[in-house]
Amino acid sequence: MEAALGLLRRMPPKQSETALSALLSLLPQHSSDLLSQVDLPLQVLRDTESGKDFILCEYNRDADSYRSPWSNKYLPPLEDALYPSSELRKLEVEANEIFAIYRDQYYEGGISSVYMWEDDNEGFVACFLIKKDGSKSGHGRRGCLEEGAWDAIHVIQVVGPEEEEMAQYCLTSTIMLSLTTDDESSGKFGLSGSIRRQMKMELAVAEGHLCNMGRMIEELEGKLRNSLDQVYFGKTREMVCTLRPPAEIVQMRLPDS
Repeated sequence: MEAALGLLRRMPPKQSETALSALLSLLPQHSSDLLSQVDLPLQVLRDTESGKDFILCEYNRDADSYRSPWSNKYLPPLEDALYPSSELRKLEVEANEIFAIYRDQYYEGGISSVYMWEDDNEGFVACFLIKKDGSKSGHGRRGCLEEGAWDAIHVIQVVGPEEEEMAQYCLTSTIMLSLTTDDESSGKFGLSGSIRRQMKMELAVAEGHLCNMGRMIEELEGKLRNSLDQVYFGKTREMVCTLRPPAEIVQMRLPDS
């Protein structure tokens, strides 16, 4: 099981679904563990009632149907489905509206969804999702990428009775990145990977759970972006410049004739 998870962590996000399917056929006894611990690239479905797209994941799935955060209905329709309580649904609606603003400010578009459900430990769990298609034909506004995808998954477990002034928050964030460029000067180049981090905090609930969760997501996502920039882009730049140094550096190294 550990070897399977290690293999999936090292697979490019675009190939993770194929790799997971192969591992499920090899390890059927660990299917539930694999499905619960492995994050796949996010998929999108259109809510015909609201006219908005929403993101599919394990957290809004019941059988083969997915619940829309906009209409609170399952697609396709499902009888005896699970729904959040009325109070939690109200918080979910507010979170979707606020997170859409966050998405536009940080990502310049894309698709976001927030799902919430009750937890057994006198609290609840919230899942914040963002999918950004950065390709020329997608949500990209700069037109630099032939293909590009950014999938962000933030799962927060909130523990603490409502009457208490403090609550414990456990945030687990996963970022999956893949991009491909195809330029005449540089040729075709692809880069992909994923990163996961966790943050735990105990905060006062005077300003509300959404404020606390929002600050934690903003802080951890900023750290993840910096890590991706240093690890993936920084190391790639270093290797490329070492193997194929720019022309101006080569000229500086050549002795004067």
